Amino acid sequence: MEYTHQSSWIIPFIPFPVPMLIGVGLVLFPTATKNLRRMWTFPSILLLTIVMIFSVDLSIHQINKSSFYQYLWSWTINNDLSLEFGYLIDSLTSIMSILITTVGTLVLIYSDNYMSHDQGYLRFFAYMTFFNTSMLGLVTSSNLVQIYIFWELVGMCSYLLIGFWFTRPIAANACQKAFVTNRVGDFGLLLGILGIYWITGSLEFRDLFQIINNLIYNNEVDIFFLTLCALLLFCGSVAKSAQFPLHVWLPDAMEGPTPISALIHAATMVAAGIFLVARLLPLFIVIPSIMNGIAFIGIITVILGATLAIAQKDIKKNLAYSTMSQLGYMMLALGMGSYRAALFHLITHAYSKALLFLGSGSIIHSMEAIVGYSPDKSQNMVLMGGLTKHVSITKTAFLLGTLSLCGIPPFACFWSKDEILNDSWLYSPILAILACSTAGLTAFYMFRMYLLVFEGYLNVHFLNFNGKNNSSFYSISLWGKEGKKVKNKMNFLILLRMNNNEITSFFRNNTYSQQINRNVKNITHLFFDSTKMGTIKTACLYPHESDNTMRFSMLVLVLFTLFVGTIGISFSQKRIDSDILSKLLIPFIDLLSQNSQNFVDWYEFFTNAIFSVIISFFGIVIASFFYRPIYSDLQNLNLLNLFEKSITKKMVADTIINVIYDWSYNRGYIDTFYEFFVIVSIRKLSKFYYFFDRQVIDAIPNGIGITSFFIGETIKYVGGGRISSYILFFIFFILIFLVIWYYLFIY
Repeated sequence: MEYTHQSSWIIPFIPFPVPMLIGVGLVLFPTATKNLRRMWTFPSILLLTIVMIFSVDLSIHQINKSSFYQYLWSWTINNDLSLEFGYLIDSLTSIMSILITTVGTLVLIYSDNYMSHDQGYLRFFAYMTFFNTSMLGLVTSSNLVQIYIFWELVGMCSYLLIGFWFTRPIAANACQKAFVTNRVGDFGLLLGILGIYWITGSLEFRDLFQIINNLIYNNEVDIFFLTLCALLLFCGSVAKSAQFPLHVWLPDAMEGPTPISALIHAATMVAAGIFLVARLLPLFIVIPSIMNGIAFIGIITVILGATLAIAQKDIKKNLAYSTMSQLGYMMLALGMGSYRAALFHLITHAYSKALLFLGSGSIIHSMEAIVGYSPDKSQNMVLMGGLTKHVSITKTAFLLGTLSLCGIPPFACFWSKDEILNDSWLYSPILAILACSTAGLTAFYMFRMYLLVFEGYLNVHFLNFNGKNNSSFYSISLWGKEGKKVKNKMNFLILLRMNNNEITSFFRNNTYSQQINRNVKNITHLFFDSTKMGTIKTACLYPHESDNTMRFSMLVLVLFTLFVGTIGISFSQKRIDSDILSKLLIPFIDLLSQNSQNFVDWYEFFTNAIFSVIISFFGIVIASFFYRPIYSDLQNLNLLNLFEKSITKKMVADTIINVIYDWSYNRGYIDTFYEFFVIVSIRKLSKFYYFFDRQVIDAIPNGIGITSFFIGETIKYVGGGRISSYILFFIFFILIFLVIWYYLFIY
């Protein structure tokens, strides 16, 4: 046991050789390295798997002995400053290490096939492996300075991966936006670290917690200054975990490859902010105002993320706002002091959301094989309807992840989310009502996404147009590829669309881009599969399932989604520490004086759970009502009835959700606010300072120089060459200067 802990320092360094060797190979042997690029997948996955096994072993020891191990090396020592580097192994480190390595390994396996066609394959694996190294260094850090160093390395990897396809302007802008937004939070984090060191004289976690408790107990610290420092520390978590108001970078970060979204923006990097708050919770918990502020920011983020997700058409951005909302639940739990519930939801959400992101990547991958690389088409949920029979395995996996995120029993997120909701009723009924209502919104937007992608909210109906024989039409598939021109005995109306309550018809001379309106609200019908319609024969292209390596990662995550919730289920009605998670977290629960959480009231839990599940089912029903598939039989189709149903449905939808839709589709106008009131204001202020610097600050010395030049040019014509005259003028001006100096400074 002692030997295992002493060897734990190697955890962050095990995956590190891979990015180093890839970088050296690309510099010294670029041709050979690129030709053997698939070879680098195996060591990347193998080394991270070794770390995963090591992390599992550490967790088993933590469960059995509830141990705490810390080892330090001196880095800088002088009379005024002492910095040490080291590693800290405890239950929180074990949980985060397992999470990083399991999801990271599955994402690397998935990425081997997903990125196989990309020219930046090696660069992608180098970035991903270095990111995993940085995250492992972050969670094993023993002090605030060390955390800040790895914090910035994680941010750098995120910047590189978001802008992986940097030749696309939208990707370049997205990584810059993520960089600038996170710099705001990271600057606050740095100021908070300096302030905490000013107060305590220490940066080691256990030392500063004890020192702050003693200072507060003896009333030897300025509470206002301590609160300000704690708030600045929290700013780093607000930016990294996409909490309001620094959440605006997360949806744009979806411009990176989908495996990046699964690893960084669902399971690990965004969880780093939750990890930091959990690590510093013994500091925050002694400052009630900070705890209330954390809970307040959490509930705002929960509601905002859910409302912004309900009208997105990009499948990855929809999942991004869902991630933001779920991170808000975790932050809410930490603000309430529910340490166990927050980490429980961190675990269950990471696996469920990674499954959903990898599922969306599988869909996008198959769509790109048809429409080419075009995010507007391959990621647009409106253009994906009816995928069930083409990607049935992905559909099943996606459905299970959706049910888990909606909080439907017995899936993983049900147990963790309902524990947060149960604790919220004890903390504040108002927060509980808001959190439970958002659970219904979660079910609504998640099943909206599922129905749009797999079931098909809209369908193209092939209708008899003019009864002419021997006419022809172009068979257009749902995914934007035109088939061959085929002959048929009937002429058909290809597409019906309703825009502002007007019916518009599209015929074969219209282009695909004209046929699909980009606004989800304005489309009422997608394409209907005509392959089974009598003598009609089409040459449509269809999506297909991903390769085995991609499906393997999804299926393993399905198992986690089904069973990982059991680690937090207590099989004893008396003590909650009979479950695995509580045994692992006993040291932290004792440290935070949360002994009341050692007992569980199952009756109260299931009573609240029934209420929340009913709300979730209500959200599913509403989503099914608005986005249910509409199928029509060609022989029994009545065109007038179809028009009436479409118009009625459009009017009902506009009446109920028009305001919410506009709010959600425009991202709550928060980006617009930043654009006009922050960016524009800063630019105007910068232009003013530039003008002031050039026309005032620089003008003074420049004016003095020019004036001296003209005075010199003028005086040189006055001189007559007589030294006595020069001495007379010199004495005259000296006398004037002395008189002025006397009256100003002496008299």
